[in-house]
Amino acid sequence: MGRPDPEEGQLPAPVKPPDGGWGWVVLFGCFVITGFSYAFPKAVSVYFKELMKDFHVGYSDTAWISSIMLAMLYGTGPVCSIMVNQFGCRPVMLIGGLLASAGMILASFTTNIIELYLTAGVLTGLGMALNFQPSLIMLGTYFDKRRPLANGLAAAGSPVFLSSLSPLGQVLLEKFGWRGGFLIMGGLLLNCCTCGAVMRPLDMGMKRKMGKAQDKYEAKEMLPIGGKSEEGISTTDGTKKGKKAKKKPKKGKKLLDFSIFSNQGFIIYTISKFILVLGLFVPPILLVNYAKDTGVPDTEAAFLLSIIGFIDIFARPACGMVAGLKWVRPHVAYLFSFSMLFNGLTDICSARASNYTGLVIFCIFFGISYGMVGALQFEVLMAIVGSQKFSSAIGLVLLIEAFAVLIGPPSAGRLVDALKNYEVIFYLAGSEVVLSALFLGAASYCCLNRGKKEPPPENNPSVGGGSDTEEAESDVQEAEEHSTDNHQPAHSTDNAVVAANEEANHVAEEQRGEGGGCSAGDGEVLARDSCNADQMVERDSF
Repeated sequence: MGRPDPEEGQLPAPVKPPDGGWGWVVLFGCFVITGFSYAFPKAVSVYFKELMKDFHVGYSDTAWISSIMLAMLYGTGPVCSIMVNQFGCRPVMLIGGLLASAGMILASFTTNIIELYLTAGVLTGLGMALNFQPSLIMLGTYFDKRRPLANGLAAAGSPVFLSSLSPLGQVLLEKFGWRGGFLIMGGLLLNCCTCGAVMRPLDMGMKRKMGKAQDKYEAKEMLPIGGKSEEGISTTDGTKKGKKAKKKPKKGKKLLDFSIFSNQGFIIYTISKFILVLGLFVPPILLVNYAKDTGVPDTEAAFLLSIIGFIDIFARPACGMVAGLKWVRPHVAYLFSFSMLFNGLTDICSARASNYTGLVIFCIFFGISYGMVGALQFEVLMAIVGSQKFSSAIGLVLLIEAFAVLIGPPSAGRLVDALKNYEVIFYLAGSEVVLSALFLGAASYCCLNRGKKEPPPENNPSVGGGSDTEEAESDVQEAEEHSTDNHQPAHSTDNAVVAANEEANHVAEEQRGEGGGCSAGDGEVLARDSCNADQMVERDSF
């Protein structure tokens, strides 16, 4: 009944993702972190007009605050990966929460735009980056079977927080001004520390228990049964405590694993994601101005973004549920390719929309496709590289995406200024997204399917989790060497063996003297010479 006790000679089972339990708390924390990371740079834009008046700068100057936040979120990916691999997720997230909060609090006391760049831009952006990546890594460790659904629910934090922080920022601006609003926003960012505190490592305390249980399990298997086994176990435990200096040094964990570039799937994903980001963010950035140029009133034009956000809230969890189906999950890369194709075709088909109804229809379909892309992007990456290398993979991918973010939207803005035509921009952005979808689907089918036909290599159980077992075996071996060095126990054991042999020979002589034959089993086990040739002939006659 219940779980086997590792103390009774049973090896503890390896730690597996629970797909629930405390994982739901981790999921909620990831939901909050994702919401702050993606929505906060956009929500800060409600303060731009006041900042322009106080600092006497233009809109482009204030827009750099959001751009620096996003650049820090994407560009510091490798730095975050190194810190996570070195210190773990929870300490990094706690530090990130403090930095993000401190950045906004210090920004409320700034006197020029440069100081805002350094505080609200660099410091807050770095803090959010140190929270975003570790939260996704922890989500992948707590969920396996339900991971697509978990990723979809966590990704829904972006539209939920965007629809909440923007109105909240407007209220704070009206009541407390931009300085009071920044101060309160900095206090809200302290919730990132709370989310980091709940990111409990899944294997915390398990390595010590597994090592102790494996030591005793190996000792019971290798030493004699009875009182000697207990003595051997105690010897093993005592030897383990005093042999720290004799242990072989463990191999240091890679701070940033570049071996993932040997994975064809990762290369394909990275290239397609770079092309995708070039055009993915262009339509929502230019949508409001595009609607205004077609004659749509300002309030109705701003409502278009709310439509996209509302649809996005439901599209991401729904897509996560679909991706978690048994017959869909093995082909999740193709579902991701379809979502990108859907998004790109939506941009192309809406390029000629000339009235408000057409733009509303575009927002509905764009919200669905955009939510699908957001729900699947990290799920596909986890499926390609696995949870062990995900910390390094996401850092490198975000760094590559940072270049695309700095190229795509600014280039689209310059083309709008030069051509004075939004239609061409929508065609260009949609074509880039469609190209990324076709590349991902075609490359996955041609390259990865060809690799699946080759027989998979045998899994080595000692890789990625056998270090504790190897240490347990080395502990037992050293305990045996220690016991052989102790002369007194060895001498007593030899005496016991000699006494047992003499007793066996005495029994054999008594049986031979009484005329009782030796059975086949007894003659072979006790002493083969105890049965003479006459007894062997007599045994053969039967």
